[in-house]
Amino acid sequence: MPTRKRFTCGIAVLCLGLILASSMPAASPAGSQPDEPSGTLAPTPPMGWNSWDCYGPTVTEDQVKVQADYMAKNLAQHGWQYVVVDIQWSEPTSGAHGYHPFAQLVMDPYGRLMPATNRFPSAADGKGFKPLADYVHSLGLRLGIHIMRGIPRQAVGQNTPILGTSYHAQDIADRTNLCKWLTDMYGVDTTKPGGQAYYDSILSLYAQWGVDYIKADDMSSPFQGPEIEALHRAIVKSGRPIVLSLSPGPAPPERARELAANAQLWRISNDFWDRWKDLKNQFELCKVWAPHSGPGHWPDADMLPLGTIGIKAEVGNPRQTDFTRDEQFTLMTLWSIFRSPLMMGGDLPSLDPFTLSLLTNDEVLAVNQKGSGGHELFRRGDQIAWVADVPGARDKYVALFNAGEQPAQVEVLWKEVGFDKSCRVRDLWQQKDLGSLEDRLSMAVNPHGARLFRVSPLA
Repeated sequence: MPTRKRFTCGIAVLCLGLILASSMPAASPAGSQPDEPSGTLAPTPPMGWNSWDCYGPTVTEDQVKVQADYMAKNLAQHGWQYVVVDIQWSEPTSGAHGYHPFAQLVMDPYGRLMPATNRFPSAADGKGFKPLADYVHSLGLRLGIHIMRGIPRQAVGQNTPILGTSYHAQDIADRTNLCKWLTDMYGVDTTKPGGQAYYDSILSLYAQWGVDYIKADDMSSPFQGPEIEALHRAIVKSGRPIVLSLSPGPAPPERARELAANAQLWRISNDFWDRWKDLKNQFELCKVWAPHSGPGHWPDADMLPLGTIGIKAEVGNPRQTDFTRDEQFTLMTLWSIFRSPLMMGGDLPSLDPFTLSLLTNDEVLAVNQKGSGGHELFRRGDQIAWVADVPGARDKYVALFNAGEQPAQVEVLWKEVGFDKSCRVRDLWQQKDLGSLEDRLSMAVNPHGARLFRVSPLA
């Protein structure tokens, strides 16, 4: 993923039905697996942890369990529920800062990748990720895994059979459609007999393991429509409601309808790291994608590189995020009012009090999970305002941003928001009522900073 966070995006496998929905494990008291609230997968933006920003392609089972334990104890009550194992879990010798060209991967007799048992010991004897999924589910959480588009080159070289068919890997491999940054896979020609069957076979395996979320890489930039559709069909056929996230970005806005028909999340940018230039660039992308956001389909602004990252990552060395505190407020505010999925990239057990406060402010998280219609209200140079509706109320969420290098007074007139009288204002980051303001919201905002409010009309 050098600037390729390959993973992550998606949208709606709508109406899989109540039977499928009832089998989906959700965040809840430890040991229980409650029902999905509706037949729509990802009715709200998924919230979780992903191993990429910390561990790149090196994460181990013990490290995943430590993150899951912390999430269950400290974050699940705030809505955090997914624990996602990112790339190259099938490579025994993976290391930080890059990939081994043509690495030897662990594979079953049907060309399906399996977890490397030196990193995931519970996967021994063909158990795969099922023991880890069982552990995560026992905490009331959900397990996600990363996959690459296509079929392993190793399987093609060995010409492994495709489960349940008379076809073999060489019958379906598209050797002209390669990932530009990883040498593990060939594309799958889904027009060939056996092409769909291969995707069906891997999804059957993942469903047996109890996987709840798939981050499918090398899918949406460049856009791989036939394989996206094949993966979606395989998920439906598996009988398990699995959230699908497509990576990397930027996904093409003109393909929004296709994305929404086949996935629940899709990345709107390339890999996002702890650099102000990356964060500033997200404003325009979020503006473009905001109209396409809603239950079951979430344009994804990418992970949250907060707290301790880079422990054994592909990008950078171990560090506390390079974002300033003001930039972290901007990140969480924009991701919340845009309603991006929230996937924490930093190490959870070492969270400092400030970072933990960003992840557990329920009033801010409600903007992400319950707001609707979030969109840019204006951009006046480096002063930016967003607004969103509060469900079941006339209230509005209003976010003020200062993308400039100097302090600024950012001002929104109530008539711009749709109100014509005085409004009561609550500061959501400070969790403090500010009283009533007559005709406008005018607030000082630090450079690279943000503020977030709930505004209630008084008449």
